Amino acid sequence: MVKHALPVTRAQDFAQWYQTVISEADMAEESGVRGCMVIRPWGFGIWERMQRLLDDRIRATGHENCYFPLFIPLSYFEKEAEHVEGFAKEMAVVTHHRLIPDGKGGLMPDPEAKLEEPLIVRPTSETVIGSAFARWIQSWRDLPVLINQWANVVRWEMRTRMFLRTSEFLWQEGHTAHATEEEARYETLTMLEVYRSFAEDCVAMPVIAGEKPENERFPGAVGTWSIEAMMQDGKALQAGTSHFLGTNFAKAQNIRFQNAEGQFELAQTTSWGMSTRMIGGLIMTHGDDDGLRVPPRIAPWQVVIVPMLRDTPDDATLIEYCRDIQRSISHLTALGEPVRVLMDVKPVKAATKRWGWVKKGAPIILEVGGRDMAGSNVSVLRRDQLYRDDGKLNSSIVNRDEFIDQVPELLENIQTGLHQEARARLRANIVRATSREEVSLRFAEKGDFNGWVEVPWCRATGEDLEEIVKWLKSLKLTFRNVPEHSDKTEGPCFFYPDRPAVERILIARAY
Repeated sequence: MVKHALPVTRAQDFAQWYQTVISEADMAEESGVRGCMVIRPWGFGIWERMQRLLDDRIRATGHENCYFPLFIPLSYFEKEAEHVEGFAKEMAVVTHHRLIPDGKGGLMPDPEAKLEEPLIVRPTSETVIGSAFARWIQSWRDLPVLINQWANVVRWEMRTRMFLRTSEFLWQEGHTAHATEEEARYETLTMLEVYRSFAEDCVAMPVIAGEKPENERFPGAVGTWSIEAMMQDGKALQAGTSHFLGTNFAKAQNIRFQNAEGQFELAQTTSWGMSTRMIGGLIMTHGDDDGLRVPPRIAPWQVVIVPMLRDTPDDATLIEYCRDIQRSISHLTALGEPVRVLMDVKPVKAATKRWGWVKKGAPIILEVGGRDMAGSNVSVLRRDQLYRDDGKLNSSIVNRDEFIDQVPELLENIQTGLHQEARARLRANIVRATSREEVSLRFAEKGDFNGWVEVPWCRATGEDLEEIVKWLKSLKLTFRNVPEHSDKTEGPCFFYPDRPAVERILIARAY
């Protein structure tokens, strides 16, 4: 049997395995504040890579970056009742601006420093950005307005899990205003495609893009679209959302413009966002029982060189040999960028460093010892192919120059292979169902089904939709989305057989 690097496997306890990967890979740790985390350099390095690649795609569609305040006046939220209702239970509120001694050795809010109006710690920025849009937009010539900000937000969560659901998290949020509904809807779907391609091409995470049903819409939106990813335990992860807001927020924030005919109209607005929960998705899509596996496009370091130092005079020669390899690799280009290569010279045993990088998920790990140097070789370990069929480490000795020439192709193969592996799992675990009884059996507490179910439905609304959602909730299920390019749907609705189906929708357990 293979002895894995982690003390718990996915099969034993998936939830505990997830937390163990985060800890063993030095990605994040508890901060001392409930629901908030410290993102360590390796975890933040992955986020920086995601941020860089996604930001390039956002800018390429014509958007500009900006920044808005962390604190938002309560009155801004009160203008949009449905929006407030959706976030009210999660809002953190600032009521005082000064502390004074409490007479018991501690501190307390100064009663004389109470704010005239409470400030909300940003849960999302539609209201404050809408207020700015109302100032910026006067004429049709001012449109469209296309902006994005990278920021932190706070939503007070009761049940938290690192990266997936934290009280404070990092994200980007895009906000746009348009002259026509057609333009705004086009924007909404354009950004959905940006998210889909980013997830697939960069994170190697296959997703299904589609529209959310009415009950899953963003508070105040006319329509919400999402990308949904399947984790290795079969649960769904909403990895990004794009919202068509229509004129709902424009009406509340008085975002009006004078059209070419001199008449005043409400602007059509959108918003869209992706957060650090994508890192949680990365872990649960690509991780294995030895830790994380990071796709090369988003790996902070794609190649890690581990000199096998022995605290002898020969170490200096070995280090120089390794530095020469590092310099040669750093001049290469792979996946459209210079190869990122690190040499780990920490005074730690080589085996300890190797397993540390295995757990972090560095795509390629090179171990180089005296014999390798003497033969002009390197010992290569691919993180995506860690073991041979006999259970031993799949480490191969390769001529150093041959290896250097192969680096770009190896990285491309690892990126493609991780995506193909996850894509095959997604396709194999979506099934179609024809009755509620079948769904109930598939998702029985002791059932062995790990996946999603796709069913035909009639796009129910109102009380009919509430009844469906109640039934789904009894099985701990939720609607995910209506796939963009699903097959033509004929026959009866899964939920109401006396009605014709108009589309197919995915249902699953989800994070």
